Amino acid sequence: MQSTVQTVTSADGTRIAFESSGEGHPVILVGGAFNDRTTVAALAAALAPGFRAIAHDRRGRGGSGDAPAYAVEREIEDLAALIEHAGGSASVFGHSSGAILALEAAAYGLPIARLAVYEPPYVVDGARTAPGGDFAERLRALVEGDRRDEAVALFLTEGADVPAEVVAGMRSEPVWGWFTTLAHTLAYDAAVCGPGQSLPVERLSGITVPTLAIGGDQSPKWMLDAVRAVAAAVPGARHVVLPGEDHGVLGRPEALLPTLTDFLS
Repeated sequence: MQSTVQTVTSADGTRIAFESSGEGHPVILVGGAFNDRTTVAALAAALAPGFRAIAHDRRGRGGSGDAPAYAVEREIEDLAALIEHAGGSASVFGHSSGAILALEAAAYGLPIARLAVYEPPYVVDGARTAPGGDFAERLRALVEGDRRDEAVALFLTEGADVPAEVVAGMRSEPVWGWFTTLAHTLAYDAAVCGPGQSLPVERLSGITVPTLAIGGDQSPKWMLDAVRAVAAAVPGARHVVLPGEDHGVLGRPEALLPTLTDFLS
């Protein structure tokens, strides 16, 4: 389906670019680190026959603007502007750190009809070593020092728990250039995830939106632990594990489609 890039203006004046495809109930797709609207485009296309799928560039990415200082609240306001444009209410799907942003938006009280989150990267019950409390500041300092490769490596190893030897091998792959281009936004994702990527049980317990927490059975145990913890913290949330899937599920939208369609309908 054809779509055209449009923009909305967030509360602080930042322009947020998005593409909308399909008709029906609006669903806003929120990518995580190293993602923009192009990386959720395949899922948007899969949803579009039955929904109005809205894929946006989070601030600092793609066609969206940015502000001199970052705050998670500004990204929540970005989502609020998109929801207002969509008619005042929308469902939201978030992936990875985008899932945490979606949860924060729901906790903040945005008019979200239904919320689906895929593997929000909280660190629960000591399942792995958590990032240090100064993680976002260290990422920011590396980018400001034009050490973008180091920022990407730090985010992957400390934030996503990717083994250092795997990261070393990724440096020679074409995707590394994409990663470094978005390195300046990694501190944003670290801020969204919060200090130590700890689960904010009290905030999540205040969410009243129907919520679905999804994981893939091929993902690391710590991610699946996080999915279960989110489902336990959000009142009435459902928990689903997709067989044969891992954290890269955005590249296989057909695996998500039946579960999402059933829930969002």
